[in-house]
Amino acid sequence: MTLDLEKLEKTTTACFTGHRSQKLPWRFNEDDERCKSMKEKLRIEIVKAIENGYKTFICGMAIGFDMICAETVLALKKQYSDIKLIGALPCKTQDSKWFYKDKIRYRNLLDKLDGIRCIYDTYIGSECMLERNRYMVNNSSLLIALFDGITIGGTMSTVEYAKMQNLKIVVIRP
Repeated sequence: MTLDLEKLEKTTTACFTGHRSQKLPWRFNEDDERCKSMKEKLRIEIVKAIENGYKTFICGMAIGFDMICAETVLALKKQYSDIKLIGALPCKTQDSKWFYKDKIRYRNLLDKLDGIRCIYDTYIGSECMLERNRYMVNNSSLLIALFDGITIGGTMSTVEYAKMQNLKIVVIRP
């Protein structure tokens, strides 16, 4: 099955948004009990989505919640072989300023995706992140968000945009 990344079936597509590691209470420590608890809540929400007919998941592939979402969907593909994971990249150079270990994790995930939609070749400023987030919302009917409800930034603007587009929104609190 070839996916048309410009015309995904919205009714069976979900996307993710969430804070980057540095904005999370546990920061980069994914062994922290709070992070482990969040990962389990995320897994439960993704399984609920799958059981409700969602087959395609779009992930922005940023450090933090996005990569955790990608890893969770990929792990669930062992149980649900018909689900697909699309990476929505703001630009081809998204990882250019990341630490080496984050680049390795990111590139390993890219190799396992069912499709990649890249908005720009190079980083042109926050506009490419905003366009990436709009692409994800515009092609989905469900948004799963890791959002504290107060931090201003890309996650908040994506949740607000998803509300305006009438998506079903599931919020996991960090």
